[in-house]
Amino acid sequence: MHKVLVLHGPNLNLLGTRQPEVYGHETLDDIDNGLYEQAALGGWEIACRQSNHEGELIDLIQAARLDGTAAIIINPAAYTHTSVAILDALNAFDGRVIEVHLSNVHRREAFRHQSYVSLRADGVIAGLGSQGYRAALDAVMAG
Repeated sequence: MHKVLVLHGPNLNLLGTRQPEVYGHETLDDIDNGLYEQAALGGWEIACRQSNHEGELIDLIQAARLDGTAAIIINPAAYTHTSVAILDALNAFDGRVIEVHLSNVHRREAFRHQSYVSLRADGVIAGLGSQGYRAALDAVMAG
């Protein structure tokens, strides 16, 4: 069975209550539950993790290098624009990487237009809300 790791960065644990006009009304549990169901239907194993701590996200990426994970879907949130360390960890991962953002970062503040993660990502999905995660998982499962 193929494995995929979904990583959610800082403040995404507040989905559904934090700026719903930007991020929508779905909670992180809603998103994860939909992904678990979608992965199961496709015959994939999935793990979804959220952390507000950069080092913990890096530890999860590094562990994925060794546990047979085929792909990482990552919404690094604010770390998108600041974390060379997450980029370095992703560069050490041999599988596919899909970067996801709930909002269209290119319609927001100028500092959000730069993504370190995009330098490694095989694909980037932005502005589709939670549907972006589902599209990323579809892409991963399609190969």
